[in-house]
Amino acid sequence: MEDNIGADDGSIKEQDRLLPIANVGRIMKQILPPNAKVSKEAKEMMQECVSEFIGFVTSEASEKCRKERRKTVNGDDMCWAMEALGFDNYAGPLRRYLHRYRDFEGDKANQDKAMNNSSVSKGVEQSLS
Repeated sequence: MEDNIGADDGSIKEQDRLLPIANVGRIMKQILPPNAKVSKEAKEMMQECVSEFIGFVTSEASEKCRKERRKTVNGDDMCWAMEALGFDNYAGPLRRYLHRYRDFEGDKANQDKAMNNSSVSKGVEQSLS
C-alpha cells in the first residue's frame, strides 16, 4: 500500500483517509468467537471498504446540505443519505439510535445543569452564613 495518494499534488495521505486498522480489527473481532483470528489482509480489505462506505454516505449527505445552503452535516442528514442510497435496512435503526442518543444527551445536560444549580445554591447559602 502507498503511504500517500498523489502526495505531490497535496492530496490526502492514506493514513488520514482510512479508519485506524486497530479499530477496524477490534470491531471485527467483537463478532467472532474468542479464539478466532483475523488476517492482516482481511483487516486491510475491511478498512478500505468501511472508509469508502463512510465517504460515500457522507458525500451524499453533504450534497444535500450544499443544496440547502447549510454548512453542517448532522445525524438526520446521514440518515437521509442512507435511505437515499438504498440502505433502508440500516437507516431505520440508525435513526432510532440517533433519537435515543439525543434523548440521553438531553437528560445528561439537564442533570449537569441541576448539579451546577445545586452547587451554586449551596455556595450562596454558605457565603451568607
